[in-house]
Amino acid sequence: MKHLRRIVWYIATRLLVACLVLGLMVVAFYYAMNATNIYIVLKDGMARRAQVVMQQEEETELTKYFQNSFLEWDSALTITRQGQSPYRDYDIRGIDHRLSMDFAWIWPWDATVRVDITESIPSIDGRIKGSRAEEAVAAGGADAVYPPSWQSAKYRAVLTKENGQWRIKSLTLIENLAE
Repeated sequence: MKHLRRIVWYIATRLLVACLVLGLMVVAFYYAMNATNIYIVLKDGMARRAQVVMQQEEETELTKYFQNSFLEWDSALTITRQGQSPYRDYDIRGIDHRLSMDFAWIWPWDATVRVDITESIPSIDGRIKGSRAEEAVAAGGADAVYPPSWQSAKYRAVLTKENGQWRIKSLTLIENLAE
């Protein structure tokens, strides 16, 4: 009886350890998958948002990354829709968009996550449109032919998982950063 109890205890402890290890591996896998998906949605979504503002591109692709309620109330997009974008007179050919994401713990069963991000665009490749060049130089000097710099900022992003896909629900400005 003593040997049977030891064998059963040995098997039970090994099974418990194996279950704990497998559980930890599953949690790590889902964390990595969600963290990667969230980073890609944030990076691509914020880059597309900047392109829409700077290059006056179509907003239709933004629905892949943002909820419609956010798109309706986003101040940068609203200004662009109204034709008041500071980039409307510039021909923007490309941007160097950078985004860094702070650490955020995401459980496999979470459907909402908050994460702090820092967005910057250190270089913008573009020049003022030909018809406006002389006017801009007269008003703002020689540097007016280049597009204005993008305001780097730190945001708190809230993302929700809808139908298995992460979307940005809101962006709250934490602070504007110096260049």
